[in-house]
Amino acid sequence: MYSGLSDYLRLDSKKRRAIDELIRSIENEVLFESSEFVPELSDSEYYSHEDCNEDACICLEEPEIPKTKYCPKCHRQYPEMENFCSECLIRLKRIDDITKVRDIQSKPSFEVEGFKSYTTFEEIFTPENMEKIQNFKFTPQKYNNIIKNIKIAALSEFDNLVRSNEMVLDYLSILDKVLLFTKSFVEVDYKSYGQELGVFTFNKIDIDDRQVDGLQITTLTHELSHFLIKEILSQIICSILDCNKNSLIDAISTFILTYSPLNRLIDEYSAHTVEGRFTAYGYQDYSSFIQIQESLKGEMPEEEIEIAKSIGNTFSITIKDILESYLDDDLRREIKDQFLNDTRDSPKYEMLAYENCKQLTKKGFMQAIWLILSEGFEVANRHIEKLESYEKAF
Repeated sequence: MYSGLSDYLRLDSKKRRAIDELIRSIENEVLFESSEFVPELSDSEYYSHEDCNEDACICLEEPEIPKTKYCPKCHRQYPEMENFCSECLIRLKRIDDITKVRDIQSKPSFEVEGFKSYTTFEEIFTPENMEKIQNFKFTPQKYNNIIKNIKIAALSEFDNLVRSNEMVLDYLSILDKVLLFTKSFVEVDYKSYGQELGVFTFNKIDIDDRQVDGLQITTLTHELSHFLIKEILSQIICSILDCNKNSLIDAISTFILTYSPLNRLIDEYSAHTVEGRFTAYGYQDYSSFIQIQESLKGEMPEEEIEIAKSIGNTFSITIKDILESYLDDDLRREIKDQFLNDTRDSPKYEMLAYENCKQLTKKGFMQAIWLILSEGFEVANRHIEKLESYEKAF
């Protein structure tokens, strides 16, 4: 089905360079460990206790007064005995009273307004609309506008969550920062059963909070990627059909991403690749992608699996761009430090074999989306009952 897309592939040079640098660093590390090189010490590193004047080394520090209050306007912290901010002249609040991020309820909405508003699947699957999907008049510029609109909606919701709950980002752990950002896209709930670290279903992520912070963070980015690829397809459908986005459209996108093994590979590979962006090298995980791939042994040619990975990799570039509107270099560094602090496992580089360093050109990517939607719409039209069950879950 997707074999013709190979003509549109090009090297994802940024990803290739990152992997090559990693391999070189591993080789250099091995060389360093095997050499007898003794690092040169600075004067300060030759410093010995015998050279120390005992009296001069005694440092008397006054105990720091604990700060238990903060100004809700400028966020300056104050000790217990203070009641008003000296700069803003407003009453202080207790740091302990700040709303916990996990207790914040959110129900983000990504609205798309069009000429039509459909209320049944029969209204959507008309011959006219099927023809619009088949003709697929969609451009990279329209795609970029959709990505921009998703960013604006998410950042607006994030700002609203911060303001309405009087959050102070500087006081939050890195997990809470990522969790709050995730709640700008989807609802988040907690589970305490099953082997999965997290699950995305119908605009909600269920995460296992028994896991260490680092694993919860990478799980949130993985599951959020599933939401974003679904959201992108939903908004493309709305653009093509010139209609409002609602649970009917989301149900169709969800069906399209799940009915086909090839589409599941695309979706899963994209999510793993995004997750890897926020994980230290050597800790990438493609386990759920591998499970799907193994289940397709003998049913899908290797070339088609590689094309699926290339489509997923191209989607992941867009999704990483959305997430990095907030998760910038500083936060990514904090995430990696948190992950490395939480894990006792040594890095393993076997998973790099699953890294795909090819992406589609703009024309090829639009062609891939057309193939996903055109066949998906045809199949969805024959499974209205399934669509109705999905729609009720949104």
